[in-house]
This record gives sequence, C-alpha cells and structure tokens, in this order.
Amino acid sequence: MASVKVVEGEADFPVPTAGKPCKTWYRVYGDLRSGLSPLVVVHGGPGATHEYMENVSHLTYHYGIPVVVYDQLGNGLSTHLPETIGHTEFWTVQLFIDELENLLSHLGIHGNYSLLGQSWGGMLASEFAAQQPEGLKKLIISNSPASMQLWMEATAQLRLQLPQDVQETLNKHEAEGTITDEAYQRATQVFYEHFVCRKVPMPDPVKNSFAWIEKDPTVPMTMRGPNKFLITGSLKTWSVIDKLHKISATTLLINGRYDQVQDSTVEPYFQRIPKVKWVQFAESSHCPNVEETERFMEVVGKFLLQVY
Repeated sequence: MASVKVVEGEADFPVPTAGKPCKTWYRVYGDLRSGLSPLVVVHGGPGATHEYMENVSHLTYHYGIPVVVYDQLGNGLSTHLPETIGHTEFWTVQLFIDELENLLSHLGIHGNYSLLGQSWGGMLASEFAAQQPEGLKKLIISNSPASMQLWMEATAQLRLQLPQDVQETLNKHEAEGTITDEAYQRATQVFYEHFVCRKVPMPDPVKNSFAWIEKDPTVPMTMRGPNKFLITGSLKTWSVIDKLHKISATTLLINGRYDQVQDSTVEPYFQRIPKVKWVQFAESSHCPNVEETERFMEVVGKFLLQVY
C-alpha cells in the first residue's frame, strides 16, 4: 500500500452566540493539491464522530483521492458546548452548513471538492448542495433519509420485524418512560444489530463513534432526541424533499438492503435530484463502508474518478 501523508489540524470557527472560541478538528489524507478533487466526509449522528467513517481514507491509498474527515462542532475532538443542550435556536442545520463552509475555506479547497455525507451527514450535505455552492463537483448521499417523517415511518415498520419479546420490551419501557433500563438498552442493541451495523461484534470504530453520543449528548438530544425511536428534537419535522431539484452536482445515492434508511426514505432523492445514480449494498444495513468495505470503496472510488 502506497505511503500517504496524513495531517491533523483545527480550524477556528467563529460562532458569536457560542460564548467562547470554537474550533473544528480535522484530518487530511493525501495531498489537497494533487489535482484530484478532495473528498470531504461528513459524519452522522447528529452527535457521532469521524471514527466510523475514517476508513473512507482507503480511497487515498487505492485511488489517490485526497480525503478529509472532521468532527462537527459539539462532537469528538472539536469544541464541546454542553451548556447549550436544549437550545434549538443554536443547534441548527445552518450552523453545520456554516461550519462546513468555514472548513472548506480554511483548507483552501472551496473551489474544488466533493462531499460524502453519511446518515445525518447526508441530510446535511443535501441541504448544503441544494444551495448550489461553488466548487462542489460531486455529491454522495449515503444511508440518509430525505425526511424525518419517512424515516420514522420506516423505523416503525422495521421494529415489527424484530423478535416479539424484543418488541414488547421496547414498547413497555417507552410507555413507562424507563428507556434507561438495561433491558431496554439490550433490546435497542438488537435493532442496531439488524438495521444499523450487522457486523457482530460491532467494530471498534463504530462503537467509539456511538460512545461519544453518551459522553456528550448535547447535540443528539437537542436535534434528534434520546434514541433512534423517540424523535423529539428540532429535526423531527425536517425535510429536504422540496429542495432536491436545486441540487446540480452529479450525485451517488447509497443505502443497504437491511438499512434503517429504507428505500421509501431514499426514493425522493432519486426522483428529484436531476443527475443521480442509486446503488444498494446487498449485505449491508446502515454502515456499508464498514459492512462491505471493499465494494463500498470500489463503487465510491469509480464514481469520483469517472467523468460525467
């Protein structure tokens, strides 16, 4: 495997309402001036970190494509703001769009780059792309719903596929308000093993990213809610469907056969984005970059290098 330069850094991110200086942590694989458009990876959550998506750097080693991973504000190695939990007027989609724009400018790549957004990261990337930013060459929306309403409907249907005792445990504790109970947590894990990451045991990068949600729940609690079933945060009514026709970048759409992001939640992207290709991973759920790594890198790498 070829040697690749790896550089870490922090981008100052001015947020006047934060009450303190903010920084975005990032890591760059490869040479941003190589001539190939860098790929910026936008992780999911909200509230996870770059770790479970870091293997996208395989694209640098195998295809020479520079890759940038970063932790969004409030998450991982970037600035944390626990005092803002519940402040929906602060934690907005636009805040994270502003952060992404700031990072692109800091790295000097705002005139030539591609985006890969996974789960919440794809929701964010689609909103960003609908603003038709200068320099966005290609867009990859991976395992992302086009609206939270569609996502909640699909999740409700997937729960019905779980073993009956697991369903009953979830229903019981949600009705009683005891979702921190160990039995409820175990039942939730069964859902994850079916529809989030089918690799058992769950790979460390995925576990580590999820662990950050427990360490600092500020962003997930404010924007999503206590878990994937109880959506009470500011994203509850989110939808990008009416903006999708504005996306001008050539787009690759990805989901897994067993994905919590079912076809019904992805279809609006396919129907409304003008230049779009949809690839489904037959052996994956929500994390095909981890579950089918080799094929994922091949599909994404070829998409990025192909001239359309």
